[in-house]
Amino acid sequence: MGVRYDYFAAADDAGALARLHGDLGAIDDEFGLTGLKGADPELILGPVEAGLTGRSVAVVEDDPRFAYLISDPQAEDRCLVTLTGTLRDALAGAQPEHLGQTATTVVSGPEDSAGWDADLLADFLQRLAELSRHARVTYQQLYCRISL
Repeated sequence: MGVRYDYFAAADDAGALARLHGDLGAIDDEFGLTGLKGADPELILGPVEAGLTGRSVAVVEDDPRFAYLISDPQAEDRCLVTLTGTLRDALAGAQPEHLGQTATTVVSGPEDSAGWDADLLADFLQRLAELSRHARVTYQQLYCRISL
């Protein structure tokens, strides 16, 4: 079946962890969740954040909240990682054209993104930007639930 990546917003790490094993779609969330099979936050969102902020990928990956595992590291079926506030804010403030340009740059970049479709990534970024705008105005953080 593969790995599934579900992105959602929560007030804090404890709130996000409470949703780890639940049905994310059943939560009263105006925007629901934004999922895209194969969108590994560690591989894709570092270059995306770098493209949106002008920071290097190395600086992005040094952020303590970049794909930081907050769930039990021994769990075999699901885990939960944090996304940076910088990414949330950059996505929330990005214009659709800039998201499309960033997607094109990311897929034509390093080997990790080889095989990605720029239009598919741009669509994912548009949906993640909508979630980010909602999260920013409600003082929430972004998370990614990874299910095997």
